[in-house]
Amino acid sequence: MIGWLQGDIADPWQHDKRCGLLLLCRGVGYEVQVSQRDWRRLPPPGSPLALHIHQSIREDAWTLYGFTARQERDLFRDLVAVSGVGPQMAMGLLGALEMEELVQAIVQPDLRRLCQAPGVGKRTAERLAVELRVRLQERYLGAVETAAEADPEQLPGLADGSRDDICGTLVSLGFADLEIHRALRAVASQGLTAEASTEDWIRDCLRWLSRPAA
Repeated sequence: MIGWLQGDIADPWQHDKRCGLLLLCRGVGYEVQVSQRDWRRLPPPGSPLALHIHQSIREDAWTLYGFTARQERDLFRDLVAVSGVGPQMAMGLLGALEMEELVQAIVQPDLRRLCQAPGVGKRTAERLAVELRVRLQERYLGAVETAAEADPEQLPGLADGSRDDICGTLVSLGFADLEIHRALRAVASQGLTAEASTEDWIRDCLRWLSRPAA
């Protein structure tokens, strides 16, 4: 399997919504498809380029998908593992949103932002969020969670017991830790004080978590 290629750019191409280039590697030319975002950022023909590769093998075609960062290739593989998401839809998602924006949109979940990608409807966006939210949060956003837990000033001034009760209830309802911490900060910024009851905090957090996607 081909996992990485380094060569010189030759003949960038664009057919409908698909973008790619011919990458010349020691006398061999590889046709590699890239996202529209990466395609727009390509240096001129003749420039050196290294790409992390995902190789797709089917009965009727062998296709190479190229990514400038290994993390993007890994995210592409996560996307195509979701039922109903093929390589072209995954490339559309990576082309429409920066990697960090795409991860955030799945984790939050921000369905409207996900639906900006070509071919992505509401049901597919919901499936992405359900199947990938926890995995992507742990892989890409764990550092954010660790920092928030380590710094009490980043969270409302609730007593430990009250905060545990609130977080435990929201976790049992299916919300991820990152969403819960954001809800707590948002509710605190809206004026709810530490003296309010646990029920009031849960109610306002649920209201914030259930708000329509912006």
